[in-house]
Amino acid sequence: MLTRIAKRLTLISRSLSEVDRAKIARPPAENEDTLFGKIARKEIPANIVYEDDKVLAFRDISPAAPTHILLIPKVRDSLTRLNQIQEKHKDILGHMMWAAAEIARNEKLEEGWRLVINDGPLACQSIYHLHFHIIGGRQLGWPPG
Repeated sequence: MLTRIAKRLTLISRSLSEVDRAKIARPPAENEDTLFGKIARKEIPANIVYEDDKVLAFRDISPAAPTHILLIPKVRDSLTRLNQIQEKHKDILGHMMWAAAEIARNEKLEEGWRLVINDGPLACQSIYHLHFHIIGGRQLGWPPG
């Protein structure tokens, strides 16, 4: 059942622009789950490229570049947006930065890669579970948005 729901959500999601997805997204209630929470618990399948006890990284289903990986903390702990971080989150954020670099090395992105965090609706955040986009594998343009 969950796999069918995930496939349907994927089809709907792909038909919307990033801006449209951000406009309809909303931060979850404190105990409300997110798509990324379900992926972290492996209730929804994902193409996992890295995992340890704190984080999970998987390939984006709508990649913006040849390499496009999403890195999430396994436990949300009120981390819905970068704007919402607290002092208690310093350890997990540092670990996520380390893991992003480790993933980039594993993906052979020595020539360069980008780490993106969309924070809030104007930045096109569509899932309110803090996540990093690791993007590379081609020449990236500037400015990004």
